[in-house]
Amino acid sequence: MIGEKEKQELAKEHAELFEIDAQLDRLVGKIELLSYINPINIEKEKNRFFASKYTVDPDFKYPKLKFDPYELHRLFFSQQLERIQDDRIRKLYQEVIYYYSNMVQCIETIGKGKNFYYNSLRVYGTPTEKDVQNARFILHFADEPISSEMEKVFSADEAKRYFEDFVKQYDFPLNIKYSTHIAAEAMVSNSTQSLLIKKNNKFSKNQLLTLANHEIGVHLVTTYNGLLQPLKIFSNGLPKNVETQEGLAVFSEYMGGALTLKRLKELAYRVLAADSLIKGYSFADTFDLIHGQYKLNRDDAFTITLRAHRGGGFTKDRLYLSGLRKIYKRYQKEESMDNLLTGKVSLDHEETIKYLKSLGLAQPITHQSYSFNTKLNTNKTLDFILNNLK
Repeated sequence: MIGEKEKQELAKEHAELFEIDAQLDRLVGKIELLSYINPINIEKEKNRFFASKYTVDPDFKYPKLKFDPYELHRLFFSQQLERIQDDRIRKLYQEVIYYYSNMVQCIETIGKGKNFYYNSLRVYGTPTEKDVQNARFILHFADEPISSEMEKVFSADEAKRYFEDFVKQYDFPLNIKYSTHIAAEAMVSNSTQSLLIKKNNKFSKNQLLTLANHEIGVHLVTTYNGLLQPLKIFSNGLPKNVETQEGLAVFSEYMGGALTLKRLKELAYRVLAADSLIKGYSFADTFDLIHGQYKLNRDDAFTITLRAHRGGGFTKDRLYLSGLRKIYKRYQKEESMDNLLTGKVSLDHEETIKYLKSLGLAQPITHQSYSFNTKLNTNKTLDFILNNLK
């Protein structure tokens, strides 16, 4: 962690860079996509969809925007990047501005069908044929026997106490909030450094361990590491960081002994659901693929379909499996994960991170992901699958 005196000296030496970085920080705080993409009427539309015998697509409603998209675009592109003398850093900030601008376009078109879908594609891409083959490969494996650890018996309050106990091994605070408007059982809000727990949800013992390793062990670790960096872009996020961050988070589940074949299949279903968007599937069509053809229970199938179709077609979920594959390959090569925990960063920018470190503009990480040093996985089937992903 950098001291205040060193930070002041850096800010003086790179005055234009720090000024632009601070201006972007003020703008980016308004555009956390996940606070807008989750429908506010999930349960009502779920009940209506089930009552229709899975034939009438849900009509989701979304939170209202709290900013003017046009004004935000204008402010992003008014940044005088030519003031940044270093070509490499200036190019990075150009990428950052295009990335954030694309994110604004995503947010302003949520609920507007294809308009949102095409904006989502620009930010998150679409599954490759290799991704789809990997997903189908995983789904070929027979389900494992259900153990007592998979039974959903813990309340949201009990989950809160579990996470509060889990975080004691880390040297950062845990701010927990309950929410009824999230698609996942729990998720991190980067802008408020909070762990959101789905209210009135029931959790299994395995789910709690999974979420703790995923959300606290990686997402909060990179949130707090990013906040300790001299430049704000580390906490706000570098372009295309989602695949790396979600890959690290699922890898943390694996190393922490939480990853199961059921969970891996969930990631595979997400790839197929994202792939169904390209094929023009409706909500009911995707649900039929996951529930009717692959026989996943209807509640889980609804959640996976919702995650893919929210907003008008959201392809983010396809990145979890490809991200895990890339991080696992890196682990096999015994390469350090430290650069990837510097903040909300991506594998694609690792050389840039090293360059920023050489200038003192990026610092070694303060918080480790403790599961990375444990290797508690004992499931040989998972090892076989991960070793054979293409």
